[in-house]
Amino acid sequence: MDAAFWHDKWERGVTGFHLDHINPYLAAHWHQLKLPAQAPVLVPLCGKSLDLAYLAGEGHPVLGIELNTLAVESLFASLGAVPEPKPDGALRRYQWDEVAVLQGDLFQVMPEQAAHCTAFYDRAALIALPEAMRSRYVAKLAELMKPGAVGLLVTLDYPQESMAGPPFAVSEQEVMARLTPHFEVEPLASHDVLADNPRFVAKGVPWLKEQVYRLVRR
Repeated sequence: MDAAFWHDKWERGVTGFHLDHINPYLAAHWHQLKLPAQAPVLVPLCGKSLDLAYLAGEGHPVLGIELNTLAVESLFASLGAVPEPKPDGALRRYQWDEVAVLQGDLFQVMPEQAAHCTAFYDRAALIALPEAMRSRYVAKLAELMKPGAVGLLVTLDYPQESMAGPPFAVSEQEVMARLTPHFEVEPLASHDVLADNPRFVAKGVPWLKEQVYRLVRR
C-alpha cells in the first residue's frame, strides 16, 4: 500500500474513514490520560479529522502529520483558515493558531520536528496500515515520542477474512505484541459497534469491536 493509494482515495472523495464528528472515545477517554495543561499532542495520519480541533479546544497545541495535500487543506478550511505552507525538512508545514500539520510522508518526519510533543493520539493510523507496515509504523511512533509520552490509541477488530481493509483489523493480542516493546499498554474500553456500522454489516462482517488503549512510551 503506497502513497498513490491514499492520494487516489482523497482525489476521488472515497473517504469513508473520515468522521463528520469528534470521535466519541476521544471525548470519553482523553481526560484519563491525566496530561498536564497545554501538553502538545502529535496526531499521525490525521487526515482532515475534527479531532484536531477538539484537542486544540482542550488547550493542547496540536501537530498532525498527513500525506495528502487535499486532506490538509480541507482540514484548515473546516477551521475557517487558509494557511500558507512553509518548507519544514522534507515536508511542508501548515499552521493556524494552535493547530499545525506537517504534510508529507510520516516516515520522513525527523524526531526534532516532533520533539516538543509529550502526548499523542492515534484513531486511524495503526488500523489504516496493512500488517506488513504496522511494525514500521510503531517503530516510527516510538522514535518520535520521548520516554514518558502518553497517548490514546483507538483500534478496530473483526475477522479480517470477512472484509478487505482498510481499515484493517488489529486485535488486542497484536496491539500487545507490537507495542509493548516500546510502550506500556493499558486497555481502557472495548465496544461492540457492528450495529453502528452498516458498511461492515453489508460486507457480511459477523462482529466488530472498537477498542481503546492508554499508552506510555517506555
